[in-house]
Amino acid sequence: MSLAADILSAARARIQPAPYAGAVTPQEAYALLEAEPKIKLVDVRTNAERDWVGRVAIGEAQHGAVQWSTYPGGVVNPDFLAQLAGVAGKDDVILFLCRSGVRSRHAAKLATEHGYPNCFDILEGFEGDKDEHGHRKHVAGWCKAGLPWLGA
Repeated sequence: MSLAADILSAARARIQPAPYAGAVTPQEAYALLEAEPKIKLVDVRTNAERDWVGRVAIGEAQHGAVQWSTYPGGVVNPDFLAQLAGVAGKDDVILFLCRSGVRSRHAAKLATEHGYPNCFDILEGFEGDKDEHGHRKHVAGWCKAGLPWLGA
């Protein structure tokens, strides 16, 4: 098996039964993106979060941004599925990323329910949970793992 196949197999087994294909760690997500150029990362944070907090540093062909909820207001994006179709195909392996791993799970579930069978949640998200001082990026997540990202 290839590295990508091994990671995806482990991801499928990690969360079963799950309403989507599985879940990967930030490190696994990055390894998948490096190993397979066809895999898509879809960042479901708000545009404001990406602009003010930072974004993953991967190739544009692999990176898509579709807000799960809007800013300000936090209303679920009514055009989420239509916008997702603009950045990923139904047969693509899609890795969903948010701040801490909540919205990405919702996005993976909704996409799966609408015919995208290869949806994976990136555990811990971009910033991870808050530390004892209420700050993020220190406990878990893409940034804490030392993976490439661009600051605001």
